[in-house]
Amino acid sequence: QVQLVESGGELVQPGDSLRLSCAESKWTAKIYATAWFRQAPGKQREFVAGITWSGTDTNYADDVKGRFTISRDNANNTTYLQMNSLKPEDTAMYYCALSSKIPTIFWGDYAYWGQGTQVTVSS
Repeated sequence: QVQLVESGGELVQPGDSLRLSCAESKWTAKIYATAWFRQAPGKQREFVAGITWSGTDTNYADDVKGRFTISRDNANNTTYLQMNSLKPEDTAMYYCALSSKIPTIFWGDYAYWGQGTQVTVSS
């Protein structure tokens, strides 16, 4: 029903910024929310940030509050994650995901996933 393509991940140094993009297409059902998750080697997939498609309701993991900003551009069917003041612990594969109902921060609540984009923060 939905195709998601992430982009923007790359190797950066601590303190740098990146903007990740999630291009959305081919959906047929009403989508309630979009979220970003990340997964580092040896760790479980973790919630990073979420946003309703209205753009008025956002949610962030505690360790990214004040550094990351999630936003939507409905005209271009794209969800963004602006990542500032990046730290080595932000290194992970970042995924975008969509839910057709009110989700929690649990990854299993999201039915549609992209293939991910790698973010590496290292000096």
